Amino acid sequence: MNLHDYEPGDFYDELFIEQGQPRLDAIPLVDRINSLSMEELQRRQQSAQIALFKMGVTFNVYGDTQGTERIFPFDIIPRIVSANEWAKLEKGLKQRIYALNLFLADIYDEQKIIRDSVIPAELIYSATGFFKQCMGVKPPEGIWCHITGTDLVRDRAGEWYVLEDNLRCPSGVSYVLESRRVMKSTLPLVFETMNIQPVEEYPSHLLETLLNLAPHHLPDPTVVLLTPGIYNSAYFEQSFLAQQMGVELVEGRDLVVSDGYLQMRTTKGLKRVDVVYRRIDDDFIDPLAFRADSLLGIPGLMEVYRAGRVGLANALGTGVADDKVIYSFVPAMIRYYLGEEPILANVPTYLCWEPQQQSHVLANLDKLVVKCANESGGYGMLIGPHSTQAQRDEFAEKIKAQPRNYIAQPTLSLSRVPSLIGDQFEGCHVDLRPYVLYGKEIYVNPGGLTRVALKKGSLVVNSSQGGGSKDTWVICQ
Repeated sequence: MNLHDYEPGDFYDELFIEQGQPRLDAIPLVDRINSLSMEELQRRQQSAQIALFKMGVTFNVYGDTQGTERIFPFDIIPRIVSANEWAKLEKGLKQRIYALNLFLADIYDEQKIIRDSVIPAELIYSATGFFKQCMGVKPPEGIWCHITGTDLVRDRAGEWYVLEDNLRCPSGVSYVLESRRVMKSTLPLVFETMNIQPVEEYPSHLLETLLNLAPHHLPDPTVVLLTPGIYNSAYFEQSFLAQQMGVELVEGRDLVVSDGYLQMRTTKGLKRVDVVYRRIDDDFIDPLAFRADSLLGIPGLMEVYRAGRVGLANALGTGVADDKVIYSFVPAMIRYYLGEEPILANVPTYLCWEPQQQSHVLANLDKLVVKCANESGGYGMLIGPHSTQAQRDEFAEKIKAQPRNYIAQPTLSLSRVPSLIGDQFEGCHVDLRPYVLYGKEIYVNPGGLTRVALKKGSLVVNSSQGGGSKDTWVICQ
């Protein structure tokens, strides 16, 4: 079997228009894959997976009986995004992040968007990611969301939609960088013939973004990456990014507030820290300001941060913009703050806190996807068409008990990419998470993490739920 036998089916396919007809940008890739035997493709697939494992590209799953550390599944057939498509996505992502940043600055200060009745106050105050402790905070340069991972999907017609925004501690970019390294050795001839935008500049852009948070009078500011520790699901990525940027990887116990500044314990004594790239949620970062039982954070950090003596990325309080109920208002934010129409559309969303919309959701649970407002990783979710009556009954009770905590969306026919499953090419559903950095200007790394549902027919792409990843090739203009 070769790719010309692959049947795209009744979905938008990222590589094929129809059976035997690859999209223009995909022709060199398809030709190269078809020149290799299935045995050779399987060998390269296995070699790529082994290479990633040897690099340490794994993830952790808490409470799993098979052990915590897992190989991150990877498929060697990439996803291709055309230059014109990427230009629109990049423009739309910059618009969205700019508006979200203005929203965060407003919501923790004058709250004009509430006073002007664009967003109901109760939705803001009931969001678990909204922290009154952050009211009046002025982050450096007025930037709140320095690192964002925005999840995109496309439907049966090939139209792009924003599925959700991740502004707290978005993960996955290390898989993008390491997958590209592996793909260059897996399909080297294709890289020689196709003009693919590089992704390797991300760590240097990230470091530049972080340095932008330091007081400008400092000649050599100290940046650290704060990790929850080795048992965190994204610890590989945290250590990888610290190494790539050339900054210290620290835990909360390595840091202390002393003389009004954040300081790092070293063999030569305390050393001032100017910028922290935090991979710890707000709740745990300072037991004096947030959760008193946290053993991960640094007592007194909030006071130093509020005084402007340390920069944090992302700013504390950004989680309110992660809330899936607040997500539904992002198009309104773009119109309110920018006076523009959104370039990228949201997935149509029903808010269960509104009685009429809740009634519609409850009557159509077998057709909708229901999501908990603050869950991630594929948890707290009901996929109606694939659910049992018992599961729908359970979710109906949850919605009625906590309507603010749930949204519902139509079941999208996610686009697919051919994937090597055993000795067959199967069409597997994908999403895309580009990574956006907001420093002196907004930078979108070309491509992003293409997550793929490697279980046949599955719509769940999260690694913790059996998904994997593909390299994402953005074609140059």
